[in-house]
Amino acid sequence: MSGFEPFGDSSVNPTQELLEQIVKEQMPKNIEIHTLLLPVCYDDCAIQLLQEVDRLKPDAVIACGLAAGRTAITPERIAINIKDTESYADNSGKSPQDEKIRADGPDGLFATLPIRTIVERLRAADLPATISNTAGTYICNNTMYALLDTLSGTHPQTLAGFVHFPASTRLSASKPSLPSLPQEALLEGLKIIIEVTIEELEARK
Repeated sequence: MSGFEPFGDSSVNPTQELLEQIVKEQMPKNIEIHTLLLPVCYDDCAIQLLQEVDRLKPDAVIACGLAAGRTAITPERIAINIKDTESYADNSGKSPQDEKIRADGPDGLFATLPIRTIVERLRAADLPATISNTAGTYICNNTMYALLDTLSGTHPQTLAGFVHFPASTRLSASKPSLPSLPQEALLEGLKIIIEVTIEELEARK
């Protein structure tokens, strides 16, 4: 699974903390969790993730990102073939507009994670969750699109997708009007996402 470094005017990214937390959690003996912190930089984000995917050849890839302002954990349904900067330049200062991720790539690509079941299980655990139909046009979408595009040609059996998490309480401490969930709730949500993904993999055997 992957997460991101802080970006914009924030010094905290809860997905970075999720990476640090999840490796300390006890998993079933036959499950290995590999984590990767990605830069908030167009294309480099995807290149680094895809290099790790090529090295590990995982059964599933759960990419995670921050969607400050959202009120729920939101698995993404689709990534679109565009890079378009609305607010913050990336951490290297790039601000592409109306630029394709892959010039001759499909307009959109759907996640292969079991997003409907994930949302149902999150809600059953009293965690706010809903399917999102837009991953935006920034770094998260760039990462999701490149991941799905590559896997569709090289490892179509690999489950993959992207999950946006709302701000953590720590992140919102300096922005009191920003919707947030405690970091512990975000971690519980991630554990459920992993559990559902494992169940889907087992069902396919």
